This record gives sequence, structure tokens and C-alpha cells, in this order.
Amino acid sequence: MEMDSGNYGCSHYRRRCKIRAPCCDEIFDCRHCHNDSKNSLEVDPLKRHDIPRHDIKRIVCSLCNTEQDVQQTCIQCGICMGKYFCSKCNFFDDDVSKNQYHCDKCGICRTGGKENFFHCDRCGCCYSNLMKESHICIERAMHHNCPVCLEYIFDTTKNITVLPCGHTMHLECVMQMERHFQYSCTVCSKSYCDMSRVWGKLDEEVASTPMPEMYQYKMVWILCNDCAETSEVNFHIVAHKCPSCKSYNTRQTRGGTTSCSNITEMVR
Repeated sequence: MEMDSGNYGCSHYRRRCKIRAPCCDEIFDCRHCHNDSKNSLEVDPLKRHDIPRHDIKRIVCSLCNTEQDVQQTCIQCGICMGKYFCSKCNFFDDDVSKNQYHCDKCGICRTGGKENFFHCDRCGCCYSNLMKESHICIERAMHHNCPVCLEYIFDTTKNITVLPCGHTMHLECVMQMERHFQYSCTVCSKSYCDMSRVWGKLDEEVASTPMPEMYQYKMVWILCNDCAETSEVNFHIVAHKCPSCKSYNTRQTRGGTTSCSNITEMVR
């Protein structure tokens, strides 16, 4: 028996059943609804927890309110709980346009169509086939919190982007960084987009800002965040350019032999 999903489901999924959480024995529309509720600021920090999705054993039909074991069709009214059903994840969703599929190696269901993704054993997650020959492997690349919003990335429902350095974060978080003019990875500090125009403007800025005579021969050591090369360069108040890759995404690691004890105060 099929019926339009109507007002059933929640903001996360369209489906015709609810779940009984095995951890707290309460009923929720989905695991995300449970996690949002049980991890809110109003909850005692010692009692906050996520639902173990694979431990879900019981569901409640949204149409006839019959509680039963996890299955796609209600034993009482015969309604289909969700057009997509995964018995491994105990997961239902009526919106099959997401092209859901179960990845045995990830151990969870993903969206986008199995034919469009491959699982990288070292990274421990699924990537687009477009990245198969070019992505940089990082051990358990998505098994961490987003470095911007701190939400766990591996099973997030939000869009994820993989930076050229191989680190992952939410796409919206990267866009937010760009709105604040931050163009380097928050994990490794490498530039994640073409910065040649910015480096050209810095070239002009450095050239138009001559250093006082007492600092013209001061040398400092820098580490380039983009190519990881260590170099000794002329000190400049504006920025330090990597002689290897021409990037200004550098940090000063130590000063040279010329004393400049008051430079910090002068910069301020």
C-alpha cells in the first residue's frame, strides 16, 4: 500500500514512521531529531548523546501508530514507511531523487548514486569518481569535526567539499570563510584557491613600501604554508614572499643575526 508522504516525516526526511531510540527509549521522527534534542544547550552536558543508528530495533507507523520491528511495510495498515529502505542502517526516506545507496565500507547510507562514487580505503570515505585519480589521501579524512563549525563530518547531511590539500569541511563553511576573505585551509594553512592576483598586489605593496635603512639588511627565516619550504629572506613589514613558489602565504619562524628588539612595538 502506498500513500503520499503528506505532512509525515520531519525537516530531515520524508517518511511514514518514527523511531524508538534504544539509548533513551523515547520516540523521535529520525536520528537527527533525536541528536538535536539530546545535545541541545538545555540538556545536562553529562546526559548529552547521539543515537546508535545500527541499534535501532523498533519503529512506529506514522499512520496507524503501531509499534513494530524495523521493516519497510507496516504490519498493521500495510503502508510503505519509505520508498528507500536500508535494513543495515535502519533508514527510511521517501525522497528517492537523492539516489541513496549503502556503502558497506563506510557502514552508512549515502546520496548521489553508487555509480558516481568510489570508496577510498585509506581515507575511509566515499569520494566523487572525478577525484579518483587526483585526490590526496589523508588517513580517515572525514572522521573528524568540521574545523569551522565543529559538526562531525562523516555522517553529516550537509554538502562537503574536499580542499586541494585533502582536508574536508562543509561547503557552506568554506563559503563563509571566503566572505571573511580567508582563503587558506584552517587545518594545514595551505591556500585552497588561485591566489596569483593577490600575490601580484602584494608585490606592488612591498615595492611601494621601502624599509628604513636600519632594516634593509635584516634577514629572517620563513616557512611557506603552500610548498613547505624554509627560506631566509629580507625582512619586510608588509609580507614575506617564498622564493620557491612565490607565495606570500608564509610565516616567520625566526629572525636573522641583525638585532631588532623593538620591531613588534613599532609594527603595532
